[in-house]
Amino acid sequence: MAFEIPEDLHPDLVAFAWLLGPWHGNGRGEYPGIDPFTFEQDVVFAHDTRAFLHYFSRTWLTDDDGERTGPGPIETGFVRPAGDGEVEMVLAHPTGYAEVWYGTIEGPRITMNTDLVARTNTATEYTGAQRMYGLVEGDLMYAYDMAYDGNPMQSHTWGQLKRA
Repeated sequence: MAFEIPEDLHPDLVAFAWLLGPWHGNGRGEYPGIDPFTFEQDVVFAHDTRAFLHYFSRTWLTDDDGERTGPGPIETGFVRPAGDGEVEMVLAHPTGYAEVWYGTIEGPRITMNTDLVARTNTATEYTGAQRMYGLVEGDLMYAYDMAYDGNPMQSHTWGQLKRA
């Protein structure tokens, strides 16, 4: 599905235009101490004419047939260009985390690492992560690695989303 760059898109966001809009698809996940799992996901990257994107992701756990079995993680935040191909992102999670991310954008690919992970007293230990988003043949592909619960950085989730 083709997309158009909105006329009211802030000039600093033109390099991010490939992300704009709603996306839907499926992903997989695994991590030590967690059984492998599958999920369905909706993601939206929106703008309001200012120099940032609002990001929202909602997931549902799924069974072997792809049927929803319950709610999964939700996250929301803001993606901001920082000049010279640099990217900043702030995210919040209902599980008690807030994150600050830094990275780069090169064409239709963004790579980022956490600079700061803050957590509430009741949140499990989570010390860092890295993300990659890329546009591949019109689909939004991503990978998310994390260091969690005393484990070193390793692959956690990945997915493929189609423009909705």
